[in-house]
Amino acid sequence: MLCPICQHTNSRVLESRSAESGKSIRRRRECMNCQHRFTTYERIEFVTVTVIKRDGKKESFDKSKLLRGIIRSCEKTGIEASQLEAFVNEIEVELQGRSQREITSAEIGEIVLSKLSAISEVAYIRFASVYRKFQGIRDFVDTLNHLQNQKDNLEFARTLPKSSDISLQQDAPDHETPASCTT
Repeated sequence: MLCPICQHTNSRVLESRSAESGKSIRRRRECMNCQHRFTTYERIEFVTVTVIKRDGKKESFDKSKLLRGIIRSCEKTGIEASQLEAFVNEIEVELQGRSQREITSAEIGEIVLSKLSAISEVAYIRFASVYRKFQGIRDFVDTLNHLQNQKDNLEFARTLPKSSDISLQQDAPDHETPASCTT
């Protein structure tokens, strides 16, 4: 680490502590050459995710822009702001975890919709209407039918017995006759 006074590269760490709610480490250092003390911060460097818009333009992923859109779709649904922030953080982590550094806005929209369907059906429809650019009532009806089918499939899957609940039984005869009985 370069000393801000003498530009010497050798320093020692006097103290380290967590900062910014655990998102960085604050280190107090002392230059081995001039004994000047200074502070450095160590943070995780996130590789920027590039979003490819519908028109082909590229821009950096903007978490606040996504949050604004989701907040609009969740207005008056009773979902708390902290839950929405956690929702957007979860999406950002998912995007950061991908090996691809470029993602289409359509892929992001589908990720949001898949997660919104579990939180609020109303928010799902609102978000889908803007994201998918609904043109009329038919688009709403189709999306509602799709959402209902998803819900029905989940309910059906819950009613199916688990593979551990199924026991393989051999067909038993209706009645047994002892081998020692003769007529």
